Amino acid sequence: MVDFQQKDNYSINDLIEIVRLLRGEGGCPWDIVQTHESIKSDFIEETCEVIEAIDLKDTSLLCEELGDVLLQVVFHTRIEEESGNFSFNEVCDGICKKLIVRHPHVFGNTIAETTEEVLKNWDSIKMETKGQNTYTDTLRSVAKSLPALMRAQKVGKRAMRAGMDFNSAEDAMKCIDAEKAELQKAVAEGNKAQIEEELGDLLFSCVNTARHLGVNAEMALTASTEKFIDRFAVTEKLVSEESLDMKSMPIETLDLYWDKAKHIINSEEIKND
Repeated sequence: MVDFQQKDNYSINDLIEIVRLLRGEGGCPWDIVQTHESIKSDFIEETCEVIEAIDLKDTSLLCEELGDVLLQVVFHTRIEEESGNFSFNEVCDGICKKLIVRHPHVFGNTIAETTEEVLKNWDSIKMETKGQNTYTDTLRSVAKSLPALMRAQKVGKRAMRAGMDFNSAEDAMKCIDAEKAELQKAVAEGNKAQIEEELGDLLFSCVNTARHLGVNAEMALTASTEKFIDRFAVTEKLVSEESLDMKSMPIETLDLYWDKAKHIINSEEIKND
C-alpha cells in the first residue's frame, strides 16, 4: 500500500485511491455511511464557494475550492463504482466524447467562425444526442434543482431560440407592469394561492427583463442582497451610537436612519473612486 503521508505531490489517481480507502473496510466511519442524498447539498455548497473565490479573484482560494469540487465528483463516482454501475474512467470517457461530438468545428469538418455559430451547432447537436424532438423537450430538460432565478433565465433563453420571446427589453418591462397589476388585484382579493402565482409571474417577468438587458438575474439579486446587508449594518451602527433599540423604533424612524446610511455609503464610494 502506498504511504500517502510520505508523498510530496499527489495526482488524480491518488485522490481516487484515497477516497476508495476512506470508503473501504477499516476506512473512515463517516465516509463509509455517506450516500448521494446525504452529501448532495455539500456539492452545491462547494460549487458556490468556487464562485465566491472567482468573485474575490483569489487564485489560491480558487485552487483549493476546485479541489473540494473535484472531491465531490470522485466521491459520488466511488459510490456508483461500489455498486458496479460505472467508474471514474467512464465519467471521463463520457465527457470527452461529449466534447468531441459537440465541437465538430474543432474535431471534424464543420466550419464555425463565430461564437453564435458555435452555440447554434451546440444546441442542435445537444437536441439530437439527447433525443429532444421538440423545443418543449429542451425547456423541460433544464434541471429543477437549479436556483429558481437561474432556472427561469435559462428556460427563457431556450424559449427565445424557438421564437417565443419579447421583441425588446422595453416590451419585457411592460410585462412587469402588467404582472404587478395582477398581483395587486390578487392581494386586494386576499386570495393566497393567486397571490403566490401572480408573484411568481412577476418574478419571471423580471428575469425575462434581466435577460434582455444582458444581466444575470441570480448575480443581480445576490449583489442587491449584499448591498442590503451593508446598508443594514451602517443603519444598525447609527442607531446603536444613539443607544437606541431598532426593534422598538417605528419603521418611519428607521427609514430616516436607513437614508442616512445610504448617504454615508454613497459618499464613501465616491471618495474611493
